[in-house]
Amino acid sequence: MRHRGMEMKRKCCAALFLTLLCAGSATAGLLDQLQKFGNPDSKEGKILSGATQVFSSAKEMDYKTERAIGESLALEGLQRFGKPVNNENLQQYVNLVGNALAANSKRPTIPYQFAVLDSPVQNAFATPGGVIFVSKALLSLMENEAELAAVLAHEIGHVAGKHAISSIRRTQFLQGVGTITAANLKGDKGKQFESMIGDLQSVLFDKGLDKNMEFEADSAAMETAYRTGYDPRGMISVLKKMQRIEASSVKKGSWFSTHPPLDERIKRLQAQLEKYPDAAALAEVANRFAKRVK
Repeated sequence: MRHRGMEMKRKCCAALFLTLLCAGSATAGLLDQLQKFGNPDSKEGKILSGATQVFSSAKEMDYKTERAIGESLALEGLQRFGKPVNNENLQQYVNLVGNALAANSKRPTIPYQFAVLDSPVQNAFATPGGVIFVSKALLSLMENEAELAAVLAHEIGHVAGKHAISSIRRTQFLQGVGTITAANLKGDKGKQFESMIGDLQSVLFDKGLDKNMEFEADSAAMETAYRTGYDPRGMISVLKKMQRIEASSVKKGSWFSTHPPLDERIKRLQAQLEKYPDAAALAEVANRFAKRVK
C-alpha cells in the first residue's frame, strides 16, 4: 500500500507544480512585511514588543507571537546575509517546492515563505513561524530539485519541531512567566526580553542549534522529501558536495559553522535510507531545476 501511495505522489508531483505555478508572486510584500518589525509604532512592532501572549515552558506559545519573533529574526538575517535575489521566477520556484514539502511535513497548517538570498556564504536557515532562507551560494552547489527539496525540508523540520522556540523556552526569563504584555516588558523585563531575542540571533546565525535538533531536522528532511515524491538521498548528496568544498569555504555564518560535522550527519542519514528501499525510483527533477536555477 505504501508503494502504491508513493506512485500516486510521484504522478501528482508535476501536476502539483503546475497548479502552484499559478499562485501569486512568491516574495511580494515579504520585505515590506519584515521592515515593519523595525518600527515600534507599527502593529507588527507592538506584537513583537509583547502585545500578545507568550507562555512559560510548561505551555505553548501562540502562533502570532511565534511568527512575530520569527519575522524579526528574519529581518536580522537579511541584514547579515543580504537581500533576496532579484529573480522573481527563481523565488517563485523555490516557494513552490518549499510549500509542496511543507504540506507533507509534521506541521502543514501554518503559512511558510521561502526566499533565496544573494549571499556568497553556503547557508540556509529558518526562523520561528515559517520564514525560510537559502543562500545563492548553497543553491549553486545543487544539481537537481531533490537536493533543493532536501535543504528546504531540513529547514521546515526546524520550524515543525519548534526548535528555536524550544531554545527560547529554556531561558530563565520565561520560567514562571505566564503572560508578557507591553506593561511588564518595561524596565528590566523589557531588557531581558530584548536580550533573549539577541541570544536567539546568536544561536541561529553564529553558534547553531543543539546538534540533536540538527539530527532531527536531517531525519525529518529525508522523510518529508520521500513523502513528497523526491529521492530522499538528496540530503546526502548535498552534504557530500559540501564536504568537497569545506576546506576552501568561508566558515563563519555558514552551514559548516552552525551544524554538526558532515561525516556524522551523512552516516546517520545513510542508516536511515534502509527505510526507503524504493529511493532510487523517486524524482530528482534535474531538468526543471536547471531551467529555473542555472
